[in-house]
Amino acid sequence: MHPTTRQKEILRAVRSRGLCTILELAEQFSVSDETIRRDVKPMVSSGLIEKVHGGIIVPDEEHEAPFQRRMIENQEAKKKIGQALSKIIHDGDSLIFDTGSTTAFAAHALREHSNLLVVTNSVETARALATRNGNRVYIAGGELRADDAAAFGPSAISFVEQFDVKYAVLSLGGIDPVRGLMVDHLAEAEFSRTVMAQAQKTIVVADKSKFNRARLVKIGPLEGIDLLITDAEPDEALSRCLREAEVKVIIAR
Repeated sequence: MHPTTRQKEILRAVRSRGLCTILELAEQFSVSDETIRRDVKPMVSSGLIEKVHGGIIVPDEEHEAPFQRRMIENQEAKKKIGQALSKIIHDGDSLIFDTGSTTAFAAHALREHSNLLVVTNSVETARALATRNGNRVYIAGGELRADDAAAFGPSAISFVEQFDVKYAVLSLGGIDPVRGLMVDHLAEAEFSRTVMAQAQKTIVVADKSKFNRARLVKIGPLEGIDLLITDAEPDEALSRCLREAEVKVIIAR
């Protein structure tokens, strides 16, 4: 079995059992303890799993995952969502991106576009689109958050308020039929609200794992967005709320 395939199976086993020992995994995959340790080491570094006394576990999923782990999760769905966005955005358009793994994939999907004006608080997004095809990229200043190299707070908000763009592109922690648009951190919600106010249209890019998922902080109601790009049909309750809020839904195939 290829190491990458085995790592996926290790993650599946840990999620299923809650806790696995190195010995159990070595026996399951018919490899040495040392081989499992080599497989596990990068998974721990990326935040996919945690080492505890007695074995390895999946981190607490009640809290938002570290950014690099989110970049690994649901990759294919996020790539499809990014490609769907790329068909909407035209050369020369102006956009503000917030910070998130799905917006990072969306930014990478726009790498062949030209003459974009991009505003963001994310180093990852800025790096994807700067110095390419005549794009102009503006990045908000302030202290960068350790997890995802993104700037938040009064300086970032004041910076974004100077722009008037065609599209805001947001990545959320959850989309709830009753509570609306949600994230895990107050600073993120404040930044997202500001971004939405500076744009003619707001696009949310979010895979199906965000449906019916309440988080800690509310950004605002569903009516605040114009378009949702996702990878699967929402269930009937959420679909009804999106229709009532006049949100267009695009399913990325």
